[in-house]
Amino acid sequence: MNVIENSKLTVVGAGAVGASVAYAALIRGSARHVALYDIAAERVEAEALDLAHGSQFIGASDVVGSSDISVAGGSHVVVITAGAKQEPGQTRTELAGVNARIIRGMMPQLLEVAPDAVYVIVTNPCDVLTVVAAEATSLPRERIFSSGTVLDTSRLRWKLAQRAGVSTSSVHAYIVGEHGDTEFPLWSSATIGTVPILEWEREGHPRMTIDELDRIAAEVRDAAYTVIRGKGATNYAIGLSSARIVEAVLQDQHAVLPVSTVLDDFAGIGGVALSVPSVVSAAGATPIANTPLSPDELAKFRRSADALRPVIDAVTTEEHS
Repeated sequence: MNVIENSKLTVVGAGAVGASVAYAALIRGSARHVALYDIAAERVEAEALDLAHGSQFIGASDVVGSSDISVAGGSHVVVITAGAKQEPGQTRTELAGVNARIIRGMMPQLLEVAPDAVYVIVTNPCDVLTVVAAEATSLPRERIFSSGTVLDTSRLRWKLAQRAGVSTSSVHAYIVGEHGDTEFPLWSSATIGTVPILEWEREGHPRMTIDELDRIAAEVRDAAYTVIRGKGATNYAIGLSSARIVEAVLQDQHAVLPVSTVLDDFAGIGGVALSVPSVVSAAGATPIANTPLSPDELAKFRRSADALRPVIDAVTTEEHS
């Protein structure tokens, strides 16, 4: 991979997700320099030290960690993973309120030290927080977006590849909408190789049915809950998917990824952040405006927007109260 000379990634938050993002970026060679920032000084220094001890095995990249926000200085990409986890009995809106306050307070400080960076929000609820972060800054919309459904799409392609008996890279399908309960796949444009998803068949792999695809979509939607029940958190796959986004920016790849930006009249929807196929490059993320949506998919997309608006309104009202 062609990493930009002296490219720098800063990961904000040294918890399980942030450490996994840094680890994945180092292993993949996503950036020349990797910095970890967290207000928990002992934790962030320990995580950076643990990663640095493996420097012999990861090529030319280096890693530092600090509780001083100046460690993010000169970053080309900043990935934000810091925030509270959802507690038992806590509503999604309550979690959004807590993490919105964190993001709102942090963004101006980050912009002071890394004014030219592209910002990627991973903290949940990432769609809501993308709106909050955009409103807390004067950044162009393309330079502040969330990881959205990049991971969900990877989960979908993995499941479909298993079912179809092909490699994951041969599956072309996207999860779009909210990164959450109202997300859905774009079945109307999904293919395996060049074959429409419902027409694919080979020996030992009969054609899939609509009911089967619906079950697969539900398993993908609920996959995080399954992992969390077993180990308490999801971290490895989000680390890898975040590193992939970082590479698209730092290498100016113009890669098509389903990240979440604040939309402006996408399929008639604006003012909310939802994941749609977008071109991700050094300039940030730009939604592909002519993404085809069937009438059913358009209805589901609007349902995603409607699910997010009350949460966005609640955290915005809190800011001004």
